[in-house]
Amino acid sequence: MKFSRRRFLAAVALLAVLPVCRARKPFLVNPCRDPVLDGLMESPWLARAWEGLDPARVWDCHVHLAGTGDSGNGLAVGPRLLSLWHPVLYSQRLFYLNAGCVSSMPGTVDENYVRRLAMLVQGMPAGVKALIFAFDWCHDDEGQPAADKSTFRVPDEYARRMAAERPDVFEWAASIHPYRPDAVDRLEAAAAQGAKAVKWLPAAQNIDPASKRCDAFFAALARLRLPLISHCGAEKAAQSASMEHLGNPLKLRRALDAGARVVVAHCASVGQDEDLDAPGKGRTSFELFARLMDRPEWKEQLFGDISAIVLRNRKPEVIRTLLARDDWHGRLLNGSDYPLPGILPLISPAALAADGLLPKEAVADLETLREHNPLYFDLALKRNLSWQGKSFPAKVFETRSFFETL
Repeated sequence: MKFSRRRFLAAVALLAVLPVCRARKPFLVNPCRDPVLDGLMESPWLARAWEGLDPARVWDCHVHLAGTGDSGNGLAVGPRLLSLWHPVLYSQRLFYLNAGCVSSMPGTVDENYVRRLAMLVQGMPAGVKALIFAFDWCHDDEGQPAADKSTFRVPDEYARRMAAERPDVFEWAASIHPYRPDAVDRLEAAAAQGAKAVKWLPAAQNIDPASKRCDAFFAALARLRLPLISHCGAEKAAQSASMEHLGNPLKLRRALDAGARVVVAHCASVGQDEDLDAPGKGRTSFELFARLMDRPEWKEQLFGDISAIVLRNRKPEVIRTLLARDDWHGRLLNGSDYPLPGILPLISPAALAADGLLPKEAVADLETLREHNPLYFDLALKRNLSWQGKSFPAKVFETRSFFETL
């Protein structure tokens, strides 16, 4: 049988999750070590992470739930992620599950993912919480679920119940496709049940934020004061090239004009989109995000979350800009994009130090921390970032007040 590139990539995916020895310096597979950090508690870099922070105000505002559906609670994985004929998506699924340490404990994948996530939050100072995301099906243009085109699904009810069972560590965000006939009813129900936000990934869910089909949903968001967290820029985790244009930041102007509060996930920190104000011309997604942030009429409505900005595929200049633009700092919200910080090759503290964004002396402690607690690692890494004397202030990490503001 011909050993094609596709089969080669699939083989690499399989090798990535084979049992490996717990190397002292793992570089590919998350070793899933105990979240207890006794050996790191004297690290000055961990101490710096909490300088001026009130843990009770710290909510990680971008945390994904995941699983295979083996708990019977409605979680699902799209067919492409289960097929070796889609080796990139297939390997991504394996990396995500390894990052969530689902095989390190007895039980179902769904249960172990949540159990491990709760342990990681508990491994941080008391009061810290994670905002866990539901994720609706991809829907067609008529508002009907398209499971065959979906990457994964996490029902609202599942996210709500996980938060209700662990109110000490979790809050939850709904995910509701705006084309659904019952979209507004579901939104009102989610708000009544304690949802703190709504999560969209337009390029994976077939949502055009600039479509009039979203108007009733945007009006309800504004009325309920429930923020919309929407992915913008290139989508690498849930690929759908035919819908990539739906992540253009400029498409969110319709929601802003309707009075909704909008959080641009990842600050649109990777990718390129068409400049809708100059048709035919391309701009980086981050440039378009910056254009929106600089519009004074949306100063009280538009925000950005800094999840994933430290990934290797982000340019250092994006981080430098976010650090330098202290006029934006009151509108930036920290999130980890968990489980991505648990995928070791995606983030390199050493590379960030080489770019002058992180003290070289912090690299070893941060890398060790990641092996134990990727959530803690993400926060500590960002708290130690600096550029020309500027760093992210405490208010970027104390996101609770944003999600409790009605």
